[in-house]
Amino acid sequence: MTDKLFQLTTETRNAQTQNLDQLPTEQILKIMNEEDKKVAYAVEDVLPQVAKAVDLVSAALQKGGRLFYFGAGTSGRLGILDAAECPPTFGTNPQLVQGVIAGGTSALVEAIEGAEDLPELGREDVQKYGITDQDVVVGIAASGRTPYVIGALQEAKSRGAKTISLSCNPVAEVNEGVDVAINVVVGPEVVTGSTRLKAATAQKMVLNMISTVTMIHLGKVYGNLMVNVQATNQKLRERVKRIVMEVTGISYAEAEVLAEQAGGDARVAILMQKTGLDRAAAVELLTRFGGRIRDAIENQN
Repeated sequence: MTDKLFQLTTETRNAQTQNLDQLPTEQILKIMNEEDKKVAYAVEDVLPQVAKAVDLVSAALQKGGRLFYFGAGTSGRLGILDAAECPPTFGTNPQLVQGVIAGGTSALVEAIEGAEDLPELGREDVQKYGITDQDVVVGIAASGRTPYVIGALQEAKSRGAKTISLSCNPVAEVNEGVDVAINVVVGPEVVTGSTRLKAATAQKMVLNMISTVTMIHLGKVYGNLMVNVQATNQKLRERVKRIVMEVTGISYAEAEVLAEQAGGDARVAILMQKTGLDRAAAVELLTRFGGRIRDAIENQN
């Protein structure tokens, strides 16, 4: 088992960084920057697989399912981060996209490395979250062999859920039996085995793609504007006004009034301006089209 671990791409030594501790600061930074540049190209290589994952997730969520990220350590934290950003950015229910980390929420701030070695913990967490055949589970493991993630994927599959694996090695145990396997091979890390570097960057890029494009498919973006943004602080309240201005062409003062009348909902404010409806009627129209503002605008009659 140990021999196999050291054969993984994510565990091999990087020929470009073997004298890292003897280099001046700026040279180390240049090397890190050059290595990071490779990540986007590695992600580019797996875009067809990411597209399959997005379509799978979009179809499930459109039918009332949920998206779960399961991971350990850095991978688990990245899943929770992506899930946590969905409600403020896209106005989603916090239950729609959820991140689960081996060892529980305390593992977010304190490493609980032993938890990742127990596949039964992964299975138990799938049971705990009541995952069903309507849901999608993404197992995230840079090494591609994390027992916790393997256990979670196996249990999810046994319950009929769709499964996706995300790893950073060309061959990964987490791929076994999943519906979509995404292997982003970023090569050896700058610091040997430190997958919080390139591997984590690649994982975050892919998770951003999965959640963002899924939300676009769900109608939570109009053009390239996050019209479902939740105006929960001053910055976001100003963003709502700017979005209303961009879509309708009205002034800041007019957008401010509309945003207030719409209760801070950019979609409702836009519909009110474009259709002449009051707030209640605009909300009803938006609801009729499942929150899809473009459909509501184009089919208002």
